[in-house]
Amino acid sequence: MSLPKDPKPAKLVISLFLKEKELLYPVAQALAEQFGPVDMISAWFPFDYTTYYEPEMGAPLYRRVVVFKTLIDPGALAEIKIATNELELKYSDSGRRMVNMDPGYLVHERFVLATGKNYAHRIYIGKGIYADLTLIYKEGGFQKLPWTYPDYADERMIAFLEMIRNKYAEDLKRNLPRQTPGGEK
Repeated sequence: MSLPKDPKPAKLVISLFLKEKELLYPVAQALAEQFGPVDMISAWFPFDYTTYYEPEMGAPLYRRVVVFKTLIDPGALAEIKIATNELELKYSDSGRRMVNMDPGYLVHERFVLATGKNYAHRIYIGKGIYADLTLIYKEGGFQKLPWTYPDYADERMIAFLEMIRNKYAEDLKRNLPRQTPGGEK
């Protein structure tokens, strides 16, 4: 019989893509107010794998990844996605989003994103949100899966996620506290 036990805390990772690069800092500040201090922000990644968002957001689009210091309970992913959806609405103009936020978490074994879209490989986690197993870690690195979006399978993104994974291992050794989506410890 397997006995239930609490999971290890996870590293909160929120990928942003936007057209107006100057929005990065106010959005990152709003995220920090919601989820705690920012640990690191990636360099700009080109967002050239799809044109899906261009009718709403324009082009060209750019991606940055924001990583937070305080570790989270992975069970909070649905609430985090709801909170980022609310922030997306705050940063909208005439019903058009100016920023898209893809929250997820990273642990030693995997990288998971939250989405409101169901699909065969996504697991329902409550509040209308699904968990998308995006990458798994095996054989010394993150491995893409048949459904991994090309931008998350990009070698630059994987290199950044591996850097986050190393930082996460250090955080676990220091036993950083967990944080809930509303900011309470």
